[in-house]
Amino acid sequence: MLKSETIAIDGPSASGKSSLAKAVAKELGWIHADTGSLYRAVAYLLEQARMENAGEDSICRYLKDRRIAYAVQDGSTRVLLEGEDVTDCLRGENTGRTASRISQIPCVRGYLLDIQRDLGQKGGVVMDGRDIGTVILPHATLKVFLYADPLVRAFRRHRELTLKGIHADLEEVRKDLEERDRLDRSRQLAPLVQAPDAVVLDNSHLSIEDSVQWILQKLPA
Repeated sequence: MLKSETIAIDGPSASGKSSLAKAVAKELGWIHADTGSLYRAVAYLLEQARMENAGEDSICRYLKDRRIAYAVQDGSTRVLLEGEDVTDCLRGENTGRTASRISQIPCVRGYLLDIQRDLGQKGGVVMDGRDIGTVILPHATLKVFLYADPLVRAFRRHRELTLKGIHADLEEVRKDLEERDRLDRSRQLAPLVQAPDAVVLDNSHLSIEDSVQWILQKLPA
């Protein structure tokens, strides 16, 4: 595969997008770009400033003077806020909820659009998110819409949190995912939808290794 090509992987929360995209990128020797981490970075930034519940205009004004950027390290993207790597601070459930909510704000999406597209245009990138194939990389070489059973997704997220030492109730995790799905699918700007030319992968009962091979087989020769 030429490094001028790109793969877009979209799907709902906890469907395994980032893990799969990272594994595919490693197999190809490409860069993995987790776009959700950018929205989480904005959410984290707002939380640190106690502005997560601020009005849209206030958030837009605040972001104008802030610097968020990607840095590539070991084949994956890290997120920098004002030059500081905050990638490992972004996985909290509250930050995820805030990210889902603020992703509906046009200025937030516009603020992050160029960062994502600039990386994608360099090629050799596997990018995952919710609107990659429809908005960010509409001309991606391969577009994948990743699906997993809601209960399977809840178990995955619960296990992820537990392994990190974060206490979580499985039923609350399931409800939280359902709410994020509702917000992501119902927002007016760049909703979570399957691109018309995307292939659908249900990985509810597939290992990452099997999912990687499935995607590699779909790449044009």
